[in-house]
Amino acid sequence: MLKISSLKLQLIIFLIIFAAYLSAVNKDATFLFGLLVAVFSALAADFLLMYLKKEKVRFDDSSVISALIIGFILSNLQPWWIFSLTSILAVASKHIIRFNRRHIFNPAGLGIFLAVLLFHGFTKWKGASVWYIMLPFGVYFVYKVQKLEIIIAYLLAFLILFGIKGFGYLNYFFILVMLIEPKTTPIKRKGKIIFGLGTAILLFILTKFNFNFEAEICSLLAMNLFVPLLNRDVS
Repeated sequence: MLKISSLKLQLIIFLIIFAAYLSAVNKDATFLFGLLVAVFSALAADFLLMYLKKEKVRFDDSSVISALIIGFILSNLQPWWIFSLTSILAVASKHIIRFNRRHIFNPAGLGIFLAVLLFHGFTKWKGASVWYIMLPFGVYFVYKVQKLEIIIAYLLAFLILFGIKGFGYLNYFFILVMLIEPKTTPIKRKGKIIFGLGTAILLFILTKFNFNFEAEICSLLAMNLFVPLLNRDVS
């Protein structure tokens, strides 16, 4: 049974309330519809894959979080099945692409990347600039998952590389929700710093070369590949 003290449950509650707020403010019911499609698709895919792998079928709050993130990032101006397939791909990647019993890629990030690549989906980050909500709640979650080094390293590198105008480019949802995903980011302090720096540097390079194919998500996924190496001397 999920308890309110569970950090995952707290994140789920925050994302649902935040989504309801944005939907009401922007008078956009399609946002919530996309979220529902993503969540139900993720749960269905998760149950099926657990059954096929002969695991105990259970409610996986991580899949719900990935689906909610997908709902926040994908644009509502596209068919509902894009949300469904993106969630299915995200969940499948968590079960299939693994190393040392851990999934390698940020599930939501990989699902979105594949949806854009394969199905011509497109994104519209909701809540990315709503700093007055994202900052207090985001900092709380960053502190709880012990990923503060990632955020500090990323922000320092980002602002040095992009300059003062970088403040206007900050994607608070990416930084405070996606960048700190516990299972696909380093465990030790040095690894966290390298991860944050590397993500910001890759984003800067892609941006300077006018790489418009989801540069933030691509930078994150690329750094996910190095996590096993960054964790190799962790007992």
